[in-house]
Amino acid sequence: MPTLDATAPPAGLLRFFPAIAVLRGYSTVELRADFLAGLSVAAVAVPQAMAYAMVAGVPPQYGLYTAIVMTAVGAIFDSSRQLINGPTNATSIAALSATAAIVGAEAKLEAVVLLGFLVGAVQLAITFLRLGDLTRFISHSVIVGFTAGAGTLLVLDQVKNLLGLPSVGDAHDHFIVRFVRTVVESGGVHWPTVAVGVGSIAAVLALRALKERLGWTLLPEFLLVVVAAAVATRWLGLEALGVRVTGELPKSLPPFQVPTLDLGLMEQLSTSAFAIALLGLLEALAMAKAIAAHTGQRLDLNQQCFSEGIANFVGSFFRCIPGSGSLTRSAINQQAGALTQWSGVWSAVAVAVIMFLFAPWARYIPRAALAGILMVTAWRMVDRKALAYAVRATRFDAILVGATAFAAVFVSIEFCILIGVFLSFALAVPRAGRMLLTRFVVGEEGFVHERLDGDRTDPQLLIFGLEGEMFFGAGPALESHFDTIERTLTPDTRILLVRVKRVRSPDAVGMHLLHEFVERVSARGVTVLLCGVREEFSEVLRRTGLGARLGDAHVFREAAVRQTSTAMAVTFANELLRREGTPRPA
Repeated sequence: MPTLDATAPPAGLLRFFPAIAVLRGYSTVELRADFLAGLSVAAVAVPQAMAYAMVAGVPPQYGLYTAIVMTAVGAIFDSSRQLINGPTNATSIAALSATAAIVGAEAKLEAVVLLGFLVGAVQLAITFLRLGDLTRFISHSVIVGFTAGAGTLLVLDQVKNLLGLPSVGDAHDHFIVRFVRTVVESGGVHWPTVAVGVGSIAAVLALRALKERLGWTLLPEFLLVVVAAAVATRWLGLEALGVRVTGELPKSLPPFQVPTLDLGLMEQLSTSAFAIALLGLLEALAMAKAIAAHTGQRLDLNQQCFSEGIANFVGSFFRCIPGSGSLTRSAINQQAGALTQWSGVWSAVAVAVIMFLFAPWARYIPRAALAGILMVTAWRMVDRKALAYAVRATRFDAILVGATAFAAVFVSIEFCILIGVFLSFALAVPRAGRMLLTRFVVGEEGFVHERLDGDRTDPQLLIFGLEGEMFFGAGPALESHFDTIERTLTPDTRILLVRVKRVRSPDAVGMHLLHEFVERVSARGVTVLLCGVREEFSEVLRRTGLGARLGDAHVFREAAVRQTSTAMAVTFANELLRREGTPRPA
């Protein structure tokens, strides 16, 4: 068994090159496991890459270029040892939507490549600003809603290829409009094409059922169906009957070419690039975390963001389309026994060899077969269990899923991502800003506890506790709680003790509201004591001047002592009351 530590990320300079770091203890066992896993991934990557390029609106070879360059570059820098980067359903359909208004095959290709350049640049900027952790605040329900909408659009977009319908409608039309016009104005389906497409779907489903029944987890059903469809097309002369094929593939490796940096086009694509960059990071991080949950590996999320960005950025110089971490190929890579990032490199090498050796035969692959594969993929793309769970869980999740899916189908793919991200923050901030107010009393035994109905209270000493994030988002809740405390004050009240042990992340807005509250209460002749003051809160008290305003004797720091700071503050409050000569309750 390999001795690789699957939990700890590499240290020092090597943490920027995780794949290089694993070579320090790389064994022949790991080499064999990675090599076999890479071949298994390549068997699926070839037909998928060609299909996803077709989804993005570019010739199939550009999907293969992406499965070579982006997969290899991403593997070198990946924090996750099993994640496979490359063309994906989500990014491809988003790229198609982003470039839908661009007319002309060559112009569309340049736009898609430039989009990959911009996506990589945005992801690298997120990495260098160390904003990768912010993705934690974007709900997974956004991805669930996106996949539901994107899966629907993918099926609508591929209907023309499955049924042999000509493309009808203006390039500026939305997916739904183009779909309806294509069906209404096409004049009928092309039955030989339908036979190829439906037969491909049936063959994939049959092979998948056989694979599950016999436990052959590595059976490449997509590749077998594509090969069979190409052989049938060549043998039966289906191209002469009107079945459209992918056409010639270049027998060459990805060429180096600087993307066309057209400023006007860059401005036109900038919003879409930002949305696709976020989508790609969310997709890759979600898959990497899912794998890590099984392997026990600790991920460096910022490094993972870097690997996505550098893979897209470098890939754009080799005519690659935008990509991300692949759900399907990563799962196959893990199930095939991959142990390190080098399985991704072996997969890229295998795709290059297949492309170089078998390019002349690829021209016979029917587009209907690829459309059938994509429709099966679209069906699996929608996580129906996660969709139902999110809708049932909370109204928050239901709104996110519904709004994201609706926007994907009826507005645009890239805009739906921005809507989901905005709603995640818009709905999360008020929830994070819910501060709790609790009233405490000193019991007969001398212990401080939460006030219950019927508890006897001391009118001279009031004790309240605040709990939650004391930042700008909590401003309304904080003002409401301060109003409640002030209404509770009576002419007999001499001391107000505020417990802040559970207060976190105080900012300027929260501290300003607290400062004004202290001033108002003090003006009524009531002494304010703060207890449970932790190190962070104490430092903010010092910097804002509120600590000096209260005085050191009135601020009780939380410390590792048997007597809590709240108990110490109560003892001090009773001493103050005794000094005033105020009679204490028995």
